Amino acid sequence: MSPLVWLLTLRTRRSCLGEAGYTAGMANNIVHLNWNPEAQFVLRDNENYQIPMKSKGVKASDLLSMVLIGCSSHDVVEILLKQRQDLRELRVTADGIQDDDPPWRFRKINIRFQALGKGLDVEKVRKAIALSEEKYCSVYVTLRDAVEITNEVEVVEVE
Repeated sequence: MSPLVWLLTLRTRRSCLGEAGYTAGMANNIVHLNWNPEAQFVLRDNENYQIPMKSKGVKASDLLSMVLIGCSSHDVVEILLKQRQDLRELRVTADGIQDDDPPWRFRKINIRFQALGKGLDVEKVRKAIALSEEKYCSVYVTLRDAVEITNEVEVVEVE
């Protein structure tokens, strides 16, 4: 294991688990980063799924918004399907506002949900988003005190 990967792994373990290395009742999610001159930066989750970062992949700061809408969208879809809503597609975008100067801190992220389906109840869609934000989405809960997060909802009727 390279020194950079070892250091990032160690820091991730400490930030997730505290200095002692283990905290009962808490999830242990370890992610990895590998850098080499050919592939550049490659992120890898605990199931070995890889995401290349810039210069040949995703910009690091875009990952924050991407994981936020990924986490929330997963919850929203699961909730709406359990409510027997005829959801056919969910399109989600995030518009992040960052400082102009380093370290380019995020100040606001606006999430736009567009739910496409037949006979969708807009109030159930709003409630699913609220449940995700308040109860299920760990990324939202982690970010909400550091970044202003707003959302918009559009329901589109499809055949």
